[in-house]
Amino acid sequence: MTTLSVDIPVIETERLILREPRLSDLDAMIAFGVSDRTQYVGGKFEPWQSWGALNASIGHWITRGFGWWMLEDKASGQTAGRVGVGYHLDWPEPELGWHIYEGFESKGLAHEAALAARNHAQGQMGLGPLISLIDHGNIRSQRLAERLGAVIETPDFRIRGASCAIYRHPAGVV
Repeated sequence: MTTLSVDIPVIETERLILREPRLSDLDAMIAFGVSDRTQYVGGKFEPWQSWGALNASIGHWITRGFGWWMLEDKASGQTAGRVGVGYHLDWPEPELGWHIYEGFESKGLAHEAALAARNHAQGQMGLGPLISLIDHGNIRSQRLAERLGAVIETPDFRIRGASCAIYRHPAGVV
């Protein structure tokens, strides 16, 4: 049997560890996938699709050299969400994205994680300035992007049959 390995950087913030996706994250990913929290990321998906998303997260690091980190809450050790840079086949360019899982929202963790991921991507990885594709109805993500200093670059962009805005993040590390 052949195994692949990839060096996924670990980033620590005050309250989080941004680390590689693990099989132990699958239950948290399934819970997110079957919840209403997915309304702005394509809608609910079946548990087998969460399995595919977990493996795609790992594969993204292998094929692109960057990707999504899982967020581990330092206080509890629980998986609190995902943050990272995705560049899918049909994306216009690398995108900074975030998902915060139930029980971890409204604590500033998305800002803390997105800022750390963006700084790493635009610093050590040489990416950027990054974009974020945000659904017009996703007010919380719009506010977070603005808090991160991103501005609307394209107000009405179509991707996978849906309309969103492209937010452009500032260049450099904050």
